[in-house]
Amino acid sequence: MRFLLRLIVNALALWLTTLIVSGVSVHPYAPDTTATVLTYLLIALIFGLVNAIVGTVIRVVAFPLYILTLGLISLLVNAFLLFIVSWISDAMGFGLHIDGFWWGVLGALVLGIIAWLLGLLIRPARRD
Repeated sequence: MRFLLRLIVNALALWLTTLIVSGVSVHPYAPDTTATVLTYLLIALIFGLVNAIVGTVIRVVAFPLYILTLGLISLLVNAFLLFIVSWISDAMGFGLHIDGFWWGVLGALVLGIIAWLLGLLIRPARRD
């Protein structure tokens, strides 16, 4: 259940990111609403897998850079992961399209902030 909720939050955050950042767009495999929703969910799933596998490896290897830059390198790492998702989804014939490097950095920043805010809203209150 938690996995599905996280997937929906990431898909919603991706959708809001495409509305806010003009250089990041999603091209569904069909023009109807169901295909568009499924495309956002599938891209969120791909992003979660890429973030879990590739992102973890990059974060471990780049740990000294995280310390040197006080975490600012995470913007570039997240943009790189967004580009990987764009490449994978484009190879599948649908998906995420990023117009350039700086659009990717801005998209990663906005996506991270929106996903964090939505996570705060949806997360149940802890009882102590």
